[in-house]
Amino acid sequence: MFFNLNINKILLGISRAFVVLALGITISAAQGFSFVALGDMPYGKPDQAYPPYRGLIASINQAKPLFSIHVGDFKGGSTECSDQEFSEQRKHFSMFEAGVVYTPGDNDWTDCHRRSNGAYDPLERLAKLRQDFYAPNESLGMKPFALVSQPASDPKHALYVENQRWVVDEVLFVTLHIVGSNNNFETRDTRATSEFFSRDAANIAWVREAFKLAEMNQYRAIVFAFQANVFISRSMWEDFPAWSGFRNSIGQTLLPLAKEWNKPILIIHGDGHQLHFDQPFKIKGQVISNITRLEVPGASDVRAVKVAVDLSKDQKFGIWLISPLDRR
Repeated sequence: MFFNLNINKILLGISRAFVVLALGITISAAQGFSFVALGDMPYGKPDQAYPPYRGLIASINQAKPLFSIHVGDFKGGSTECSDQEFSEQRKHFSMFEAGVVYTPGDNDWTDCHRRSNGAYDPLERLAKLRQDFYAPNESLGMKPFALVSQPASDPKHALYVENQRWVVDEVLFVTLHIVGSNNNFETRDTRATSEFFSRDAANIAWVREAFKLAEMNQYRAIVFAFQANVFISRSMWEDFPAWSGFRNSIGQTLLPLAKEWNKPILIIHGDGHQLHFDQPFKIKGQVISNITRLEVPGASDVRAVKVAVDLSKDQKFGIWLISPLDRR
């Protein structure tokens, strides 16, 4: 599925010069660059879910992106949150030939209390995720690249190794730990509520710092990636009502700052399992025209999205779908 007729031209003559700076990896791409976004997979039993997912990873490797971003939910909502499952998904990330950045989803920890998930303690599973999937200031994948984790930049939020950022050419990439199930904003559970407010504060600080860096360094675009479909808790009257776990970080922080910055922004998320490439974000009913949203497919739709970035074009972001290679 093509959304940019000039994508092939964009990919010609790409120059890759890697310089590790305090901000993470800076890649100089003479005529644009491309990366891959995916999420909400693999879902299902290993014998059914793993072969197509591994075929998709093979297709991604064949496409040779600079890096990939997995926006969370590396297992289905009824799959057990076991150490073995975590180990298998860690192995899958090691199959990506280029670097891959992973930001958690709700299936990966918040929903692990479910009986079908093994009745785990979600906070214990979150600690395990941080231990197994995050090295200080480094991505996953066969060829990890340098990036900046929030603790290295802001020791006040030392827990949040999953909040990461890096620079490609003049584009700032930022991951945020914002998950489905209303972002774990569960007022009936005091431990969940405490976790939510602490992580929400870290996400807000990370967003604000991103815009400060973008302004200071005169970056030309920002890409934010997280798991949740933030519209899932909208009301008839507003997108981010008081009970929304996305009100503070998205509605009251990211969107106003994005509108003020007024340069191209791409927001990538999963959660809904359907491809969307549109402009749904609004303030007071008015579309924020500099924000584009990409929701990646997932669950039974085992496809990834290759994103081409060329800031010299009127359409800054072009996308097309990647399907699995046959791995039978």
